[in-house]
Amino acid sequence: MKIYTKKGDKGKTQLLGGTMVDKFNHKIEAYGNIDELNSFIGHLHDQNIDKNHKKFLIYVQIQLLNLGSIVSFDGTKKNLELPQVLMSDVEKIENEIDKLEKDLLPLSAFILPSGHPVSSLCHITRTVCRRAERGVTLLSSKGENQEIAIQFLNRLSDYLFVLSRKILQENNISETYWK
Repeated sequence: MKIYTKKGDKGKTQLLGGTMVDKFNHKIEAYGNIDELNSFIGHLHDQNIDKNHKKFLIYVQIQLLNLGSIVSFDGTKKNLELPQVLMSDVEKIENEIDKLEKDLLPLSAFILPSGHPVSSLCHITRTVCRRAERGVTLLSSKGENQEIAIQFLNRLSDYLFVLSRKILQENNISETYWK
């Protein structure tokens, strides 16, 4: 299979299901942001971090590919079997957050996204996640049921924030507080 098809050379692309749309279509923007997020998660995974963090990030990447498929579907082919992202996946992120937070001091002020290159990368990834969440929320406002996707991305951004704090702790670096 060739990687280039030349079908997109005129600013159009195909949704999952076959519908041709402009490359600036809201669905394209939404799953493009999810794809970018997945790349940042991969970059985070490739850093020198704890193997348990790496394992969880692989799980997240798989779910983001599932989410991208769901978001890119045009709804036309009723017999198409899509992967699923379930409430149990949201709960899995919550459980991971709880696990990471148990050894962290409670937050008493806003912290600056800094302190260590990997912690800062967590914050960059978190902001990309928030953008992906906004894109999926826009689809939802236009009548698409994206409730689980929104919850998954919202929880994922929380996880990335907590992971940034955990990375600082694991490297014996103090958080910098906003004053």
